[in-house]
Amino acid sequence: MPPTEHLDPARAALRRQLLAARQAWADTSAAQEAQAALTAKLQAVIAQVEPEILGVFWPLKGEFNPSPLALWAQTQLGCRLALPRARKSPVAMDFVPWDGDTPTTYDEWGIPSPEGKPLVPDVLIVPCLGYTPAGFRLGYGGGYYDRYLAKHPEICAFGAGWDEGLLAPTAFSPAAHDQALVTVFTPSHTWGE
Repeated sequence: MPPTEHLDPARAALRRQLLAARQAWADTSAAQEAQAALTAKLQAVIAQVEPEILGVFWPLKGEFNPSPLALWAQTQLGCRLALPRARKSPVAMDFVPWDGDTPTTYDEWGIPSPEGKPLVPDVLIVPCLGYTPAGFRLGYGGGYYDRYLAKHPEICAFGAGWDEGLLAPTAFSPAAHDQALVTVFTPSHTWGE
């Protein structure tokens, strides 16, 4: 995960707070129920938009796991799948084809990522550590998704997060480089519609 300490101290503190709360919550039965609810909600959305290429992410501890959603989309809708591959220098991210199996290679941050020629998904599921009702997300501080979405404004980008990640308007103000997501989906809410 990219370091955040060199960034805005208030954002870094907010990230640490959200990460600690999420990791404590991740092993509860409520987390398992939330995973199932969010998967079902996103299946309904993905069935409506019918992507040709669905970009997802490899989950870190406590994050929504989009793998069941992706495999469902692959088998039921016939869409291709893609996972991100991040580089530290220069800071950049692209998406590469994913067959649905656990990757045996890793990106420069040590996150599982397949090898392959970059492609551009038409629909992207983006992990949200925190988010605002307007669709701005708080990630890990590397700016990878913001850069990628700025470069590819044609992508339909949906956020996936937990109800507990909702940020109060006073806790988070989007910066100039922050890219709003089309919608942020949580197990019990839909934000940014």
